[in-house]
Parts: sequence; C-alpha cells; structure tokens
Amino acid sequence: MNEGYFLRIATELKIQPRQVASTARLLADGGTVPFIARYRKEATGSLDEVAITQVRDRLLALVELDQRRESVMKSLQERNLLTDALRTALAAAPTLSALEDLYQPYRPKRRTRATIAREQGLEPLADRLFSGQDTADPLAEAAGFVDAAKGVDTAEKALAGARDILAERFSDDPAARAKLRECYWRSAVVRSKVVTGKEEAGAKFKDYFDWTEPVAAIPSHRMLAIRRGEAEEILMVRITPPEDEALRLLEPLFVKGNGPAAQQVRLAAQDSYKRLLGPAIEVEVRLESKKRADTEAIRVFAENLRQLLLAPALGRRNVLAIDPGFRTGCKVVCLDRQGKLLHNDVIHPTAASPGEAREAALALLSMIKHHQVEAIAIGNGTAGRETEAFVRKLGLPASLPIVMVNESGASIYSASDAAREEFPDQDITVRGAVSIGRRLMDPLAELVKLDPKSIGVGQYQHDVEQTSLKKGLDDVVVSCVNAVGVEVNTASKQLLSYVSGLGPTLAANIVAWRNEHGPFKRRDELKKVARLGPKAFEQAAGFLRIRDGDTPLDASAVHPESYAVVESMARDLAWSVSDLLRDPTVRQRIRPEKYVTDSIGLPTLNDILGELAKPGRDPRQKFEVFSFQEGVESIEDLRPGMRLPGIVTNVTAFGAFVDVGVHQDGLIHISQLADRFVKDPAEVVKVQQRVSVVVVDVDIPRKRIALSLKANPEIGPQGSARTAPGAPGGAPRRPAPKPAAAKPTDWFTEALSRAQNKGK
Repeated sequence: MNEGYFLRIATELKIQPRQVASTARLLADGGTVPFIARYRKEATGSLDEVAITQVRDRLLALVELDQRRESVMKSLQERNLLTDALRTALAAAPTLSALEDLYQPYRPKRRTRATIAREQGLEPLADRLFSGQDTADPLAEAAGFVDAAKGVDTAEKALAGARDILAERFSDDPAARAKLRECYWRSAVVRSKVVTGKEEAGAKFKDYFDWTEPVAAIPSHRMLAIRRGEAEEILMVRITPPEDEALRLLEPLFVKGNGPAAQQVRLAAQDSYKRLLGPAIEVEVRLESKKRADTEAIRVFAENLRQLLLAPALGRRNVLAIDPGFRTGCKVVCLDRQGKLLHNDVIHPTAASPGEAREAALALLSMIKHHQVEAIAIGNGTAGRETEAFVRKLGLPASLPIVMVNESGASIYSASDAAREEFPDQDITVRGAVSIGRRLMDPLAELVKLDPKSIGVGQYQHDVEQTSLKKGLDDVVVSCVNAVGVEVNTASKQLLSYVSGLGPTLAANIVAWRNEHGPFKRRDELKKVARLGPKAFEQAAGFLRIRDGDTPLDASAVHPESYAVVESMARDLAWSVSDLLRDPTVRQRIRPEKYVTDSIGLPTLNDILGELAKPGRDPRQKFEVFSFQEGVESIEDLRPGMRLPGIVTNVTAFGAFVDVGVHQDGLIHISQLADRFVKDPAEVVKVQQRVSVVVVDVDIPRKRIALSLKANPEIGPQGSARTAPGAPGGAPRRPAPKPAAAKPTDWFTEALSRAQNKGK
C-alpha cells in the first residue's frame, strides 16, 4: 500500500489523512463499503458511504496510474531510453495525461513523414533552422542536403522535410500539449452537422443538424445524443477551438526570432497544429468529454435507481396482482404474505361481451374472498387504467387498497433464468404478474432480480461505458439492500447476493442450507453454511435479520460483535436484553460513555442505542396509496390546463418524466420545474415522488405530453389553466371514497350481487 496516496486523497476530499489510511486498510482487508460505514466509524472518523466510495475509487485510480507509470518506465528501460532526468520526471507526473505527455516523444511510432525525413538525413537541417532562427539562411542551409539518391532533389524538398521533423517534435512537446489541452477545454466548441442526404433518416437528431456549443459547458445528455447521431452516421462532429487562438499559444513556444529561418519554424508550428497536435488533442478531448458525459449520466441513473429501490413498501400482505391486457385478457395471481404463488387465472374484464365481464367480476370477487386478499396490484401497462376502473366498480371495501404498479422490466424478469428457476412450470405471463404483485409488497426485493439497466430510470444508458455503469449501479443496489437489511429466512438468493460480504455463491449456499435444515434460528447458524467463513460472517451478519428467532438482537442491526456490550448494559441495569428493546424508560438510564473501549467508541454505542429503540427499523418511508385521476385514462382525455396527480418515473438532465395514468409519460422540461432557475432537476423532484402537474400541451400524433410544476404556467392558445373535472387544485390525493352504507350484509355479498346483475 503506497502511503503517499493518503495525503493526496485527503487533500482532494478535504478529510484527514488518518481517515484515508484507516479506510484504505479496511478495504484492503476485505471490508465492504456498507460494513465500513456502518460498523467501523471509530476507525474512519464516521465517514459515510459516499466518502468511503470516493476513497476506494481514488485508490484504484492511483494504482492504475502507477501501473501505467511502471509500464512506461519498463518500455523505456528495454530500449535504453530511460535517463535519470526522465525517470525523475515520470515519477513526479501527477496525472495520466502528464505521464503520457512525457512518454509521447519516446512512444514507438508508425512510419511518418518525419521518419522519412530523418532517413533522408534532414534532421541536422531541422536543428540548424531551429537554433538559427535569426541568423540562418534557409535556402543556403538546405542546399547542402540536396541528394537526389535519397529523394531530396531540391532545396525546397529539403526544407519541407526539415519542417516535418520540427512539426513532429512540436507535437511531442509536453508543454505544447499541456497548453493546447487547456485551450481546448477553455475555448473549443462542439460542432455537429447533418451528413448530406441523411436529413430524413435522421429526423430524431434534427435539433443537432447545425449545432454549436462550448465543450466545457455542453450537458451530458446533449453530448451523448450528438455522439449517438455520429455513431449512426447521421451527424458529422468536430471539437475545435478558434485556430488563431491555438496558434497564438503554440507559436511563442517555438518561434524565437524574426528571420527567414524563424518563418520556417512558424510554418512547422502551424503544420504541427493542423496535422498532428490539434487532431491528437481533439481525440483526447472527445474521449474525456465522453467520459464526463458518462459520469454525469451514471450519476443521474444511480440517483434515480436509489429512489426507486427505496420506494415505500406495502409490506407483508396477501396480494392479488393483475397483469392487464386487452386481446389475451388479464393474468391474475394470488400471493400469500411471503410472496408465494397460491393461484393464477385469466380474466377478460375489458371484453365487449357483458357475459365475459360478468364472469371476470365474479372470478375476481371469488379470489379476493377465498385468499383473504389485503391489497390489489395492477400493472400500469396496456389496459392498466381500464382494468383499474373495472376493479374499482366492483364495490370493494375502502380498506382494500387498489394500487397501480410500474411494471417496467417485469417482462424481462419473466423470461429470466431467475424466474424460470423459481417458476419452472409457469409461463411468462404468470411470472410477470407475480413480479407486479411482489413489487407492491417490497420493490427492493423484487427489483434486485433485474439488471438495473432494464428498470427504465436511466438516460442514454446504452451509450455510456458499460463497465463504469455496472459498477456505479451495483454500488447503489448494494447500498440500498444493506441500508434496509435482509430477512435471511425469506430472501431470494438474488437479494442475498447483494448483502455485504456474500455474493452469488454464498447466497445460493444460504438458500440451500435453509431449504435443507429449515429457517435459521440464530445468526450464529450462518457459520454452518458451506464456505461462509469468519470474514464473510463479520461483513454480512449485521445486515441479515432473523425475526422471531432465539435471540432478540438478531432481528436488529446490532452486529453480533457488539452483543456483549448490550448484554453488559442489561446486566448493569438488572434487566434482560428483551426489556431494553421493549422499555424506553430502561434505555434512558444507559450512559453510553461508560461502555467506551479501545474498539468501541461513542459513534457505535449511539448507533446501538438508536437500534435498540427501533430494532430492524425499515428506513423507507411509510407506504401511502396513490390513485390517478378518475376519468383520465388515455392521452385523448388530456386537455391543456388540466391539473392532475402524477408520479415521477424518471429524472434526467433536461427535466423529469411523470406518469399521469394515460400509458404515456409526460415531460416536465427543466424550465417548467419551478418558478425559479433550476440547474439540476434532482434539486426539485425525485423518482417515485408524487406531484400535482398542469398539462401545458398535448401532441397526440407524436404521443407527447408537456407538463409543468409551475404555479401558473403559460398554457398557450389551446386552453387556460384549469383543474381536471373532479381533481383537487392542490396536492394529489385519492378521490374521496363514497360514504359507507349501512351494513345489512357484508361487502362480498353486495359486490357479488352487483356482479351477477351486471349486463342484464
């Protein structure tokens, strides 16, 4: 471990070197980010997951820099080019760009114009021109290098060859490359133009047919869109600064006089910029701008994913889930409180035939009654709103929530290996409906079964560097899973695989042990699982929950390594651990400073007391039922000026998409997010946030809906700001339930009677 890294990272992140050093050692010892953040606060000075992740990533980047440094030195050493001065310079290079600039003059090159000129013996002429810029006569100097046998039959050809040598030298000069790089990031612009003849085929890139924007300021989404247009051969793209500015920077580095030879040097500098140095730096800037765009896109995607994974969970309920459809009907499944499939069927609630609709109603009511259904989940895809309207007309009790569930990615899960393994005898429609129901019960537990890219909350996710994307999204999933905690006796192996210290193999082994031996009674039993050694147990135990087990603390986030401290607290008060968990007055008598040791400090002790107060607390917000506006079920139902309840489904750099219940998400452009300037949409909205939006414009042919969060948005000539029929003017809420009637019979009897008479 290079301890020189610690001070550098501490300076960059504005933390103490000892915090970096401790974090680095814990990471090197196999510690995971969630474990270090939660259970090693004394060592890190209470660094959070974000800071620990930054330390980890910078350590990796510096290691990669040193590995490249070593590779460069080895290459130079093997070619006898590594001088003491060059070794010192390479060792001091602070960045990869600086390292590569130093290596550039010595990099093995293909055969170039300068190579040919050197073979023709013109390098001494280049030296004379450069050193004698005020005194040398170029033509007279060149005359001595004319040699027809070498292909140099005139003095002009000799001068041209000498300029080629100088141009390559200038291109390899570290100072020149550094200055031009700064110029690009300061003044270069991205220019895109449509390829002739591709105007019609590339209509989706129309905005960029003649686009110019500074590369330093271009937003991530525009950079990625332009690059996609270039990859599809619709756009031609260049990134260049003003040529005169670039030459004003370069020429003074090399042109040191006013004589005729200086003019040759100036021509060489101009040629170097246009033919060698400019294109080389442009490639660098293109790569770096893409990397920056990727970083921002991944950040946005990761934040959206975090909000989606941490969406409120309904919890353990008996759920009836419906995957809607018109032609093939709706697939219905019934799940118990652990998410186990109990029953599946197909109904046709949207059929034209009154008889089929009546049969669908009777079937639903029977399933609800028989399986004691406590909640209904309906996918928000095709026929979703129509199916919801049908269910709401059944006269179900107000206490039975009916919830539209975002089914994005459910079809991908239904065809996955995980779904086939869990339901080998069921078709993909049943698996998709099960996924919809489980998403209502616990979004996190179900969504971890999907590749995060398929969840639908990203921005140009297929255009960014895939390794970085996977790493960034996996970090988020791991963070969310461990923040919530996992019930070891009911969790899927996909969910368990994200627990700190486990992974797919140990997760599968835990499930296998559970299936063979029954539920775990104590955390200690995890040590009996094949290949789950002391290190894995240390990392994972605190994030695994065993409810109703032999040890009360096993249901909490208190780590087993701290059980002795809790037992000591209880013993000192002459109470049991169960009493500490149950009675707040007992806990108030605990003085945490009394239990500070060399290994446990106040941060950990305060965490323990907080956990004793709410053992196994779910950090997610409380679940609340949401309903879309009744009577607004398709884009044709929308009118400018309507105010509607909606749910944010995606946040991008240019705005936010909102589901208002019409099968097509509307866009709140960044300019419509607030009555003030908004730089980052995430400042205003989050994925899964409930909002009250105004419809600004509806383009039915292109299926585009423009929305606004402003108090008084400009609606335009098509309509005026108004509230949708029956919609509240303020925050979205469920339509008021009908007054409960007297109960001469139970709700099932009344609903059954209504369904039997329907259509007669």
